[in-house]
Amino acid sequence: MMILAAEVAPAFSQNLIDLAFYVVPKLLWALGILLLTRFGITFVARLTRKALNRVEPTLRNFLVQASEILTLVVGLVAFLNVLGIQATSVVAVVGAAGLAIGLALQSTLSHFAAGVMLLNQRPFEVGDFIEATGVAGVVDSIGIFSTTLITPDNVKITVPNNSLFSGVLKNTTALGTRRIDLEVDIGDRPIESTITLLLSLVQPHPLVLDRPKTTCHVSSISPTATTLYLRPWCTAEAYAQTRSEIQQVVKEALQSPDVEKLISDEV
Repeated sequence: MMILAAEVAPAFSQNLIDLAFYVVPKLLWALGILLLTRFGITFVARLTRKALNRVEPTLRNFLVQASEILTLVVGLVAFLNVLGIQATSVVAVVGAAGLAIGLALQSTLSHFAAGVMLLNQRPFEVGDFIEATGVAGVVDSIGIFSTTLITPDNVKITVPNNSLFSGVLKNTTALGTRRIDLEVDIGDRPIESTITLLLSLVQPHPLVLDRPKTTCHVSSISPTATTLYLRPWCTAEAYAQTRSEIQQVVKEALQSPDVEKLISDEV
């Protein structure tokens, strides 16, 4: 019995040593891969951020985070392979879980995809005044899932990105200038001299632009009235104020007791 124990002890010690020589290098390799993964995440994030320096900040941050996650996944797969764990089965389980989550979050993912497209195509930017999905306001922020608007009466509205991307969107400030279209009923007054009078009233207005030039022409004629299209231009930001002030000026001029004399002076 003592002889058998003496023979087993060296064999066990040898097996333990062999196991240590087999396991320890793998553990060291695995720890090394984890350290490399940690440094790799920082390096890839810095490289991605530098490469996407001119990309919109929200989209850039998302892509940086995606690159970090991808680097982490690659590192974990390598870590599991070194330890002898079949990473394919783990990936299959994660993939199945991702598919289930994706099906459950289809609407959210559609908003996410729309957000990426909006940030890439940039049909509007922060500060633009847009109209879409029955709401209008100044763009306050553009997120991955939704966009925030501030309405003219100072109400904050959150709009899902998919609604903005898939529907008709009107950006009233993107081009910098806007044309004001006003219909002016001049009754039976003479057309040419009235047009000259209206242009003389509108063109000196401080908010009306010299270029493009203000125009005024006949819209319709009936036996009792003539309607003119008066079309001055202004900056997009001053559209509401300019429209209001010009309507007031035209209304007061046409209702003035001296309007007939003013028109005759223009002949």
